Amino acid sequence: MSGIKIVAENRKARHDYEIIETFEAGLALTGSEVKSLRAGSCQLKDAYVAFKGNEAYLQKAHISEYKASSYNNHHPERLRKLLLHKHELEKIHGATREKGYSCVPLKVYFKKGWAKVQIALVRGKKRQDKRQTIKKKEAQREMQRQLKKSRR
Repeated sequence: MSGIKIVAENRKARHDYEIIETFEAGLALTGSEVKSLRAGSCQLKDAYVAFKGNEAYLQKAHISEYKASSYNNHHPERLRKLLLHKHELEKIHGATREKGYSCVPLKVYFKKGWAKVQIALVRGKKRQDKRQTIKKKEAQREMQRQLKKSRR
């Protein structure tokens, strides 16, 4: 992916949830947050998307304070507005209300100089589903190993 610099990924989300659909959203940030993101200090571990009125907000995403900024620094876990089209907002909000889906961020990145977040509609996995996913990955790895050995 040219022109895209990934800042943070939420690997735990791919393990804990079954991803239904993904969306790309812009982030409304302050100057010190942008500088901190460019430095790579962001965590999405417990982050999620919540709705207030007709607007979506990223909650519990930790963007560390920018060290060189003085009095105008930001709060690390403040609400950050997500910039989405109206039809996307309605689709996500409807799915979270009626179908029982959740909305979580998968990664934060810069695309053509703009801070973006990839969010996904997700459904929680059961423990059995997680085990099956792990078994599939291990089987895939083993097949790759055998294929590599046979090539030698």
